[in-house]
Amino acid sequence: MLRELSIRNLAVIEEVNVTFHHGFHVLTGETGAGKSILIDALSLLVGGRGSADMVRYGCDKAEMEALFDLAAHHPVWTVLNKLGVHASSEEMLVIRRELSAHGKSSSRVNGQLVTMTMLREIGECLVNIHGQHEHQSLLRTEQHLEWLDLFAGDLLIERKQNYRHLFTQLQQVKASLRELENSTRHNVQMLDLYRFQIEEITNAQLKPLEDELLTDQRRKLMYAGKRMDAVSEAYSLLYGGKGLDMVSKAVAKLIDIQTYDAEKLNPLLEQLQSAFYQAEDAAFQLRDYRDGIESDPDLLSQVEDRLDLINSLKRKYGESIPDILAYLDRTILDRDKIENRDQMLEELQHEEARLYEQALTLAKELSQLREHAATRLSDAIEKELSQLQMSSAKFQVQIDTTFTGQAENKHVRLHANGMDEAIFMLSTNPGEPLKPLNKIASGGEMSRIMLALKSIFAEIDQVPVLIFDEVDTGVSGRAAQAIAEKMSQLAKKCQVFSITHLPQVACMADHHYEIRKQVIGARTSTSVAELIGKIRIDELARMLGGVEITEKTRHHAQEMLDLAHRQKGA
Repeated sequence: MLRELSIRNLAVIEEVNVTFHHGFHVLTGETGAGKSILIDALSLLVGGRGSADMVRYGCDKAEMEALFDLAAHHPVWTVLNKLGVHASSEEMLVIRRELSAHGKSSSRVNGQLVTMTMLREIGECLVNIHGQHEHQSLLRTEQHLEWLDLFAGDLLIERKQNYRHLFTQLQQVKASLRELENSTRHNVQMLDLYRFQIEEITNAQLKPLEDELLTDQRRKLMYAGKRMDAVSEAYSLLYGGKGLDMVSKAVAKLIDIQTYDAEKLNPLLEQLQSAFYQAEDAAFQLRDYRDGIESDPDLLSQVEDRLDLINSLKRKYGESIPDILAYLDRTILDRDKIENRDQMLEELQHEEARLYEQALTLAKELSQLREHAATRLSDAIEKELSQLQMSSAKFQVQIDTTFTGQAENKHVRLHANGMDEAIFMLSTNPGEPLKPLNKIASGGEMSRIMLALKSIFAEIDQVPVLIFDEVDTGVSGRAAQAIAEKMSQLAKKCQVFSITHLPQVACMADHHYEIRKQVIGARTSTSVAELIGKIRIDELARMLGGVEITEKTRHHAQEMLDLAHRQKGA
């Protein structure tokens, strides 16, 4: 349930902190007092779209925070874990959102930053807001099948997941088939091009790292003369000059006197001998290196021609030899597709037919499950509508199958949800035929149908907070009383909030809050207060009688509260 809601600097609200309880809550107040702003704040907290215009004038940002107390088995904990949000089912869930005057937004769940997409996914598990215009969703037939599947339960959901996996494979095969069929015009041109490219790359006989080795070889060939001169001079200085000779003479001199001061001279003698041998060895290696230097203009020309060829291929097919070879592999596959087009076309057609039959089998199973669920859902909605003063209404879920092709060769058209289209059908008066909702239901009837659906799905979707924003618009009298009673019953399963102008609804609430707009200084501000005792009676009297509250309206308000109390206790 929603425990607390805090709002700062949102529209005309400067600062509001509200504590909520279990059961049925109503929010009342004069038109324009700011009742819907509370709903807007909750909508923002569960991922609704916000704008800079929502920030209170003159303030840098709007801040909203909600505290939820949820059961350990609630689905939101699984969603949080999947999204990587650290939250334990042993603690409460805190959602905070800030909206800056520049339009920027930030959201946190238990102190951890989340994206708007993540927030919306979390919010779908927590709050369900039904506004006075939301009944338009009832008119969208594509929504009807989703509701029916949700009502059908886990078995259908599991079967639908299996079907969708198969349907995805079918769509991929169809896409490959269309691509292959549509490529006919370009096949001849592309085949010639592919053959040329394959031949060009294959004839090059490229080897990994060949370009790097050739580049190194070219550098050595280009500077062979310079290397020869430098190495020869270095060898001459070491061996043919005085370098080694001078070191050798120094060694001989130390050998002559080493016995006179062996302790100090021996280490010096060893260093000079080691230097002599190392220099001599380096001289021999320089000689060998010099003898191995080759200056071959023909070989250099061949290396440069080879590098030019490789660079030319790089410009056409890839930035490196591995890229070129990968391009070659892809081109061979593309060539094979064209050369073996007929065979591949036949294989794809067989695969399409096989997957279609498998998907059709699963779609028929889904259809059977939906037929059973449709009967149960129709009975359940008719029962709910009867309690909402629509006892003569007949409700039916019509399930249709769509086909493609001509009558003699038609096929079931499969889509992501199977083979069915569901349409909610209604007859509000005896003797009238069943018709789609969008052709028969009035606004007041739509509100009651939506309330009936919410009552049925409250336990299925496990959303703990239901909010009805003036859904009783367009109804009065006994129908309004029925809506109030239904909300009160629904509040036994979850926490229910309703913004209302009807005293019949307000008196049935377990908790009554007044939204009041007032001018303090030069600023308008909205406050929220829970009403109890005489204050609640006065608010109900205002709703009954208008601005002037009399003893008669107070008496009527008290009577309504007493009747509501008895009704809820029955």
